[in-house]
Amino acid sequence: MTARRTSENPSESPSRKALVIGGGIAGPVMALALHRAGIEAEVFEAYGTSADGIGGFFMIAPNGLGALAAVGLDAEIGRIGQPAGPMLIEDGKGGVLAQFAGLADLPPGRLMRRAEMYEVLQRRLDEAGLHVRYGKRLVGVDEHADGITAHFADGTSATGDLLIGADGTASTVRTLIDPAAPAAQYTGLFGVGGHSAHRLPGRSGRGERGAAVHFANGAKAFFGYWPTADGSGTVWFSNIPQPEQLTTEQARAVSREEWLRRCRDLHAEDVPAREVLRAADAGTIETFPRLEIMPSVPHWYRGRMVLVGDSVHAPSNSSGQGVSLAVESAVELARCLRDLPDHTAAFAAYEAMRRPRVEKVAADAARTNSQKTSGSVARMMFRLAAPVLVRTVMSPEKMLRPVHGYRIDWERRVVPVGPEGRSGRAA
Repeated sequence: MTARRTSENPSESPSRKALVIGGGIAGPVMALALHRAGIEAEVFEAYGTSADGIGGFFMIAPNGLGALAAVGLDAEIGRIGQPAGPMLIEDGKGGVLAQFAGLADLPPGRLMRRAEMYEVLQRRLDEAGLHVRYGKRLVGVDEHADGITAHFADGTSATGDLLIGADGTASTVRTLIDPAAPAAQYTGLFGVGGHSAHRLPGRSGRGERGAAVHFANGAKAFFGYWPTADGSGTVWFSNIPQPEQLTTEQARAVSREEWLRRCRDLHAEDVPAREVLRAADAGTIETFPRLEIMPSVPHWYRGRMVLVGDSVHAPSNSSGQGVSLAVESAVELARCLRDLPDHTAAFAAYEAMRRPRVEKVAADAARTNSQKTSGSVARMMFRLAAPVLVRTVMSPEKMLRPVHGYRIDWERRVVPVGPEGRSGRAA
């Protein structure tokens, strides 16, 4: 296959094929971005079946929507979920400590189920003629002068020019690049979420631009909630302090009714969490034991292998940026590979472009996470300090602009890393 630019940017690039390891969110976006860049891609997923209907809710922030727009996914993503309106920080007693209305010149983020986005991505892969191979758990690679061969647990193999690890926080590709690479770190929080028939009153449910999203540091646990798209109920989640990380099997061994009971006990003193949970449907409960973060990864690439998304930069869920940063990195890596035919130069430019940004977001989210796991005294101190913080260091312009305002210009050429280790974003 001869790789070429799309009609929007028709200059030539060399014929290459990328093996994308991981079929969640980052992997399919990576394949679609490579396809637009004129680079062949094939996706390999460890699980034996697709993830149709699986997964909880998340928000794609304005910067993530911008990255998806760069590869033509904005219209379809804009039709699923619902727009996110103002963000309210609450004290767990019904009081509002701070409110962030978002930035007027940026589109609102979108709240959606993971399954909704997954369905869009699978449809677009099919339309582009891109294949996802299921039951392909990577176990090793062989690099040679003109390519790389991936070996899978089922005894099969595949060969390409590049191998891209989009295989999440438990990445196999990360350990192949560097056997001493750090593993993901547990945040000390266990996630539980679901639906409730409780209806939020007045402005608690809607802002001018979409659903109001509430975050409350309760007496014993952190609670988040927002209205369903039709206003008939509430979507909620709780981040429960849990010192010992549970496995998926251990979490599933506890009944949904028991998880709901535990959440009700933890939030018995919190308003409106207790009202939301009183009307919650146990049948909708989902658990998330893998609330993890990635510490700084020393080596993002080696030889013909490179990392993208959660495999290399998973911030705490407190950032609200996990999906958005992953799709940003996928699109930026595709640009680098498009414009820099030497893969080593492309990988270096990609890392130089992305590392400072993702590590800054991760550091900020880690500070927020520490508040969720803090004791009652620390929680009280935060409630007292919040009004001052919002007027100074936590103002929407200072907090949101650097993160939400990031935009990818697909048409700009990437240039190699300069002597200071920084990549220029345009020729």
